[in-house]
Amino acid sequence: MCRAPRKALVLDLRRLNLLREVHRRGTLHAVAQALSFSPSTISQQLALLEREVGVPLLERTGRRVQLTPQGEFLVAGASALLDDMERLEADLATSGERATGTVRLAVFQSAALGIVPRTLSLAAEEYPELRLEVTQREPESALDEVWARDFDLVIAEEYPSHSAPRRRDLDRIPLGNDALRLGVPALSGLASLADAANSAWVMEPRGTASRHWAEQTCRLAGFEPDVRFETADLQAHIRLVEAGHAVAFLPDLVWASRTPTVTVLSLANEPHRTLFTAVRVASAERTAIIAVRELLARALDMATDPGLTSQHQANQASAPTWNSSAIPTVRGAKQPQRPV
Repeated sequence: MCRAPRKALVLDLRRLNLLREVHRRGTLHAVAQALSFSPSTISQQLALLEREVGVPLLERTGRRVQLTPQGEFLVAGASALLDDMERLEADLATSGERATGTVRLAVFQSAALGIVPRTLSLAAEEYPELRLEVTQREPESALDEVWARDFDLVIAEEYPSHSAPRRRDLDRIPLGNDALRLGVPALSGLASLADAANSAWVMEPRGTASRHWAEQTCRLAGFEPDVRFETADLQAHIRLVEAGHAVAFLPDLVWASRTPTVTVLSLANEPHRTLFTAVRVASAERTAIIAVRELLARALDMATDPGLTSQHQANQASAPTWNSSAIPTVRGAKQPQRPV
């Protein structure tokens, strides 16, 4: 007796991605919030996926859900499929000569202030069809969010003797170094780190790489810092130092080639943090990703070398001006766009 051929299993990649998100976030509510869906929509789509595969994929444990062994197996395969799809999209995008499309960036505050504005200006001049979306995120969480496809590229940092997490499926390349110095109030008379031993300090929150490095630096100098102010906002650090209420460790990038508004002192051994970019391996060869990484590197060079900024501004000033009257108008024809 001949058996009827088994029906081929066709799975929806979007539902597979939802299952992967549940595996990562632990609750349907968290997935719905991250992807801007309602929890009921997520539940319905996962129920359809279970119907497609014919086996249970999820089981509840209190308020959380966890994957069954079959669900774990499916997520492992889904991750490979999603990577293949992204690689295919990157290859398709690379087939063109111009960087186009959207690149979603996750950046920390000082990079948002010191690098991103110049990067946007360069992109507008050189890649007018490229759209950049920028969101401020702490580096520690942003690396995970790039892996999860919430963003396409992250600018992250490593402080001395503190390595950022490394994922095999993330491609990371160095962006540059950013010197770390001691900021003290003007006319305070403080001339070294040792002089600041009895001062009030402002530092970033506990648990961050910058806080760990800052505390260790003070301890190696022979004192425990009196941390009276705690905030991740480096602009608040600067304001507190300007007002004479605290001292702080400040990276050069916060000034972005501007003149510091506080007294800045060099530290022993000239410490620096290392900046790098990370993207998913599957998208690393995408034309737009390559272009954005190159623009970020140039923007950092301009932020740390005022001469490059001046040269760029001079080039802009000497560029030929746009004369719209020199273009004949043809009724019904698409008109040329003003250069960006």
